Amino acid sequence: MTLSWMAWAWIPLTLWAALAQTARNAAQRSVTAELGTLAATLVRFLYGLPLATAWVAGLTWVGAGYPVPHFSLPYASWLVMGALTQVGATAFLLLAMKERNFVLAVAYSKTEVLQVALFSAVLLQELPGPLAFGAMAVATLGVVLLSLPAGGWRTLRAGEGGGSKLVAYGLASGACFALASVGFRGASLALGDGVAPWVAGAWGVFWAQLLQSIVLGGWLLARQPGVAGAIARAWRLSVVAGSMGALASIAWFTAYAMRPASDVRTLGLVEVLFSYLVSRRMFSESLSRTEGIGLALVLAGLVGICAQW
Repeated sequence: MTLSWMAWAWIPLTLWAALAQTARNAAQRSVTAELGTLAATLVRFLYGLPLATAWVAGLTWVGAGYPVPHFSLPYASWLVMGALTQVGATAFLLLAMKERNFVLAVAYSKTEVLQVALFSAVLLQELPGPLAFGAMAVATLGVVLLSLPAGGWRTLRAGEGGGSKLVAYGLASGACFALASVGFRGASLALGDGVAPWVAGAWGVFWAQLLQSIVLGGWLLARQPGVAGAIARAWRLSVVAGSMGALASIAWFTAYAMRPASDVRTLGLVEVLFSYLVSRRMFSESLSRTEGIGLALVLAGLVGICAQW
């Protein structure tokens, strides 16, 4: 039987989201060095909000004319959960990036895959099938291999070279990303079947980035009054980071409206491969043989998650 385009459209959307997120991470790393971790996290939401607003306006009023969905209390609850845990996830990821290799920082955050499967099962009653779970396990093993610093587990236990901090920040980032994915998937489901996936994705990104900008921006302004001027002066890189982040989020949210979060986030591990290319080309970082095997396992997991379709 021929599958409709809606059955597989989440795959190119997720690939695009991972690519755009890799570009955002690279730009945001430079912003972090200039502004600090939390201000760089705010940049990712604040400078992405105009693009998210334009996308909502285009779908609702300017172009297609889709009606505004009904936003219920369950929708708001899921969205707030996703938005706030994503703030924490992004901050922890940027802290991890400051500790060691760029690609390994991203890889550690990808331990979210098995966590998102667990949270999805508990909170949304969405259980992955055997093939999907196998793909998640293989990909996660690849992430673990990628995450080993030079010297292997001994270095991690000794905490040499910032390894212990990388582990803590990376795992915390993965847990928060997992909860954010489940929250955004739950928000899409709360809108009901009558809302098109791209409409659910557009409104989800808009509300999430608006809330994130208000909460994190207000907190930073109260504690660091000079941060607004610093963020304004760093507008060039901030526009790149925010715009690519918004494009990635729009694709993620749309994919969540189509498929369970565990499938989307497993395929999203392709970001590790993209980050490897960025690491080699932009930051002149190299990977060991073990890390190369890890990348191969991640790739095998990606093939597995797509093979079920």
